[in-house]
Amino acid sequence: MKKFLVVLIIVLVGIQFIPVERTNPPISMDIDAPDNIASILRTSCYDCHSNETSWPIYSYIAPVSFLVVSDVNEGRKHLNFSQWDKYNSDEQIKLLEEMIEEVEKEEMPLSKYTLMHPEAKIDQAKIKVLKDWVNIDNAKDNSLRYKKEGKSD
Repeated sequence: MKKFLVVLIIVLVGIQFIPVERTNPPISMDIDAPDNIASILRTSCYDCHSNETSWPIYSYIAPVSFLVVSDVNEGRKHLNFSQWDKYNSDEQIKLLEEMIEEVEKEEMPLSKYTLMHPEAKIDQAKIKVLKDWVNIDNAKDNSLRYKKEGKSD
């Protein structure tokens, strides 16, 4: 048992020297959202889906650092609010609709993230605000879709 603990400690110390790249690349264009929407996105989404990640202390400690960096890189690949101009308007609408679906299914934000960041949980009231803005259901007057397509009344 003593040998096992010594080996475990050596491994845990050793993996601290394995470099992981925690980056925040330049922002080409942030999503243009009203303040109430931007607040929800920044609190619940931006750490993994933007180039404005706040890297907490645990993201510097292996093996947790490997998981955090991997999650951020995956999140940015799928949706990056800091590179909003890289998506055409159809892609933007599709991404926002997918975001709503993920949030409604409670698949986003990830539970392992909200465990450490409980303020990132999105309650039903916030989901409704997001849905109205994206216009999944019926808020066509204020929806991103209708403003983008020039159909606003």
